[in-house]
Amino acid sequence: MTEREPLRIILLGAPGVGKGTQAKRLCEAFAIPHISTGDILRQHVQQQTELGKQAESLMTEGQLVPDDLILALVEERVKEPDTAHGFLFDGFPRTVPQALGLDAILDRFEARLDAIVALNVKDNILLSRLAARRSCPECGSVYNLVVHPPQSMDVCDHCGHHGLVRRDDDKPDTVKERLEVYYHHTRPLISYYLPTGRLHEIDADGPVADVFDAIMAALPGQA
Repeated sequence: MTEREPLRIILLGAPGVGKGTQAKRLCEAFAIPHISTGDILRQHVQQQTELGKQAESLMTEGQLVPDDLILALVEERVKEPDTAHGFLFDGFPRTVPQALGLDAILDRFEARLDAIVALNVKDNILLSRLAARRSCPECGSVYNLVVHPPQSMDVCDHCGHHGLVRRDDDKPDTVKERLEVYYHHTRPLISYYLPTGRLHEIDADGPVADVFDAIMAALPGQA
């Protein structure tokens, strides 16, 4: 049995499009790590690495973590042994300058992205999805009261905590702001990646399993 080629994927999409759900399925299917810059930041801050101390200092002062520091954290992460068979980025890159930085990192490793998957859903559907989203304050599990409700109302399936909550990020005014940020800063990545021939736009307004099948069919070597 021959060893498969590494698979390096980026998932793009507006808040509420279902990136987290599809990321989990894809990472399980290909046994690759799910990488988010938020997780990387928290890990470095917790471990008090040199990069983590720099990021913590900026965040404590209420400043955004600059691209050069984010990219340094990403480069450290993709050096880890568990990325030997590939990885999936969810929520990164967020801007064209970050995409340029990621390309430079991969060039240094003589690697490249294999697929950029953009999940698309109309804004009115995103707003209704996010209005129905609830999360567990205890373990962080996320539900949707319409398409993925908990088995018992207001009780987390995973840890049994009573009292699911709506995150501040999912409140209507905040959601509209998040969508504006996405369209202004992140949506231009579609045009950036289009000439590579590795961009795949997927209609994500459908059952989770159908969206997953559409993504799988678009990935190299899977159709």
